[in-house]
Amino acid sequence: MNMEVVFPGGKRVDAIYKDFTIKTDQPPSSGDKGAYPSPFDLFLASIGTCAGFYVLSFCQQRNIPAENIRLKINIERDKNTHMVKNININIVLPSDFPGKYEKAVVRAAEQCTVKKHLLNPPAINIKTEMEKEEELESLYE
Repeated sequence: MNMEVVFPGGKRVDAIYKDFTIKTDQPPSSGDKGAYPSPFDLFLASIGTCAGFYVLSFCQQRNIPAENIRLKINIERDKNTHMVKNININIVLPSDFPGKYEKAVVRAAEQCTVKKHLLNPPAINIKTEMEKEEELESLYE
């Protein structure tokens, strides 16, 4: 898998991945317009949407309507470090949701691959690479 990150102006930082451009921005308090989610917002959203995918798949496999199900995400930060210390996901089920599946739908959400990666995080290696002159020339042809 390859991704490229580019700087389109201001404090914007976009990722080009597959056929998508994932646009990010910083809020006005950080010096930009807040036209797009911040990278950290996308990180948090990836956890919620990943868990949501597993809830949706669970319901679809059992022909349980999912239109009225939603996930509420609550973030708790450490007061000293300001780092996230808890991410609480509440699956809000409609009153007609089959009670026998309440624990099972939680287990389904816990299968989220983003969560699994956080529990056993990958190494993140950062280095520099100088672009070769012929690569620069091909950009202007």
